[in-house]
Amino acid sequence: MSRRGLEAGLSAGLLVAALGGVAWVTGEPFVFPSLGPTAFVLAFQRRVGRSRSTRIVGGHAVGAVVGFAAYALVAPGVTLTPSLPVASTDTLRLVASAAVSVAATSWGMVELDAVHPPACATTLIISLGLLSTPQSVATIVASVVLLVGVHRGTNALLGETRGDAPADAGSRS
Repeated sequence: MSRRGLEAGLSAGLLVAALGGVAWVTGEPFVFPSLGPTAFVLAFQRRVGRSRSTRIVGGHAVGAVVGFAAYALVAPGVTLTPSLPVASTDTLRLVASAAVSVAATSWGMVELDAVHPPACATTLIISLGLLSTPQSVATIVASVVLLVGVHRGTNALLGETRGDAPADAGSRS
């Protein structure tokens, strides 16, 4: 067992646990699937400078806004469930919403220099109707801001530098 692996695992888990505490106290979805990969990126690449933090928050914000727009325009009122009928109009609307949201989120992240791949999961969560209310979308963005803030605060308390670190092993998140 490597020290780096243990540190990354503990750090990612603690980041998610901190937001889990906020979710527990507020009853709002401060923990959602795409937060896990973002917590890992922050934990694995401990030194996350302002530009990387901006890309992380910006990527999720793009994903959230685009996912909400795609859902509102293409599939309002439909939610991804295991019981969706085969070849139904509702299922087609969700597929279209998902495809449009991933395409537009990818384009938007590149154009805004806010590339953060986990944001494509955020856009899917919203465009598939899983967390698709304006309140949920705002909570998702607030959650990512809080996650980055907790990470930066923890690093400051531990006396770690906050400069931009080079991406590890070809990862540019």
